[in-house]
Amino acid sequence: MKIALISDVHGNLTALKTVLDDIEKRGVDEIYCLGDTIAKGINSSECISLVREKCKVVLKGNTDDYYVVHTDDEDLGDKIYNKRVRFNQDLMSKEDMEYLNALPITHEFYLSGSLVRIFHSSPYSPYDRYSYVDPKNIKIKLFMPSEYTSDKWADIACYGHLHTQFQEKMYNRTLINVGSVGNSTDIVRDRMYDASPLETTQAFYTILEGEYGVTDKTKYPLVITNIRIPYDIEKELSYNEKNIELEAYTQELKNGMYRDYNLIKNDFESKLNK
Repeated sequence: MKIALISDVHGNLTALKTVLDDIEKRGVDEIYCLGDTIAKGINSSECISLVREKCKVVLKGNTDDYYVVHTDDEDLGDKIYNKRVRFNQDLMSKEDMEYLNALPITHEFYLSGSLVRIFHSSPYSPYDRYSYVDPKNIKIKLFMPSEYTSDKWADIACYGHLHTQFQEKMYNRTLINVGSVGNSTDIVRDRMYDASPLETTQAFYTILEGEYGVTDKTKYPLVITNIRIPYDIEKELSYNEKNIELEAYTQELKNGMYRDYNLIKNDFESKLNK
């Protein structure tokens, strides 16, 4: 079975359609979405509809939760955040928000003998953020069971949230970040070393291929394919003329740099220097 893992669409309808077309061409059997379907791009409702139609499994991301749980009369204590929440809620129907609110946190399955666990940011919450740098070995927590999983440790843990695709081995286990479909960024930036932003500003996703449901590790291969494909960024931005965050959205899509880059960069460097 071929299983495509997509994540962090963030309302980018152009990127989502491009990825879904590519997935179809590759003969993928099932698509699993790891969350953050909405917010940033203006087509949240349209992206929800496509994800509901195309994906066998859909998980809850932090934006899927954050922009749904707040009530109309709630004061978040910050005018900017109030405006962002109301704007994003207005992009969705009541049915859209009810759907997002009911999504699960994790999903797991066996593939060619390995227990694969998928989630948005961690098995414990869609809000946790595990850094690229791991000075205190916190990444091992991504393989551990939680109240939302079985009582087993995962062999392969797949997540999104960081918007940067990567793969690494640790403790005879495999950690995969599937990257972002619609809002790819790279936190490791320096003008002295940076390559073209086009290395980052594409649509990323991952395909797992193996024998589904098989627990024997000794008989079947397991293939992991990390994919990036270009999409029409200008077309996506043309949909967003009324986006209240158009400047920040444009920066992210064209430069691959997160809008709050300096805050994340300082956190990254403090951990790197420990």
